[in-house]
Amino acid sequence: MILKNISEAKAELSALIEAVQKGEEVILSKAGKPIARLTKYQGLAAPRKLGMLKGQIKVHGDLKDPMPADIAAAFGLAE
Repeated sequence: MILKNISEAKAELSALIEAVQKGEEVILSKAGKPIARLTKYQGLAAPRKLGMLKGQIKVHGDLKDPMPADIAAAFGLAE
């Protein structure tokens, strides 16, 4: 782990990015307090597949009560 204050990090940004690419973790601090962490980018999470739980979830009858008018209005469902 590498600990740098912001002014040092500004001056050494390229070197810090190189270190992060090699797997190091960089902690940036301001006034001696850690405020940010630089880590290697892992990419986006795999996209979720819609309907993957179809048939595995059951909505019970007591959850089918009518929606209160104010909530329906907030969702644009009010008649």
